[in-house]
Amino acid sequence: MSNFISGLLRLRRGPWEMLATIIIAVGVFMLMQPFVMWAFTYSFITTLIGTVMFIIVSHFPEDT
Repeated sequence: MSNFISGLLRLRRGPWEMLATIIIAVGVFMLMQPFVMWAFTYSFITTLIGTVMFIIVSHFPEDT
């Protein structure tokens, strides 16, 4: 867990890509659930933020 946090703080690709992927997955889950309207309402923007974040962090340096 401390490697993950230190990777986030040092702007390394691996931890940030994992975080972006989790945000995308949460957005897709929000889109597919039929129970909570506010989650469905914000699902597109959540997925969009995760996708843009993934594109940006793919330019971060690799873990060494």
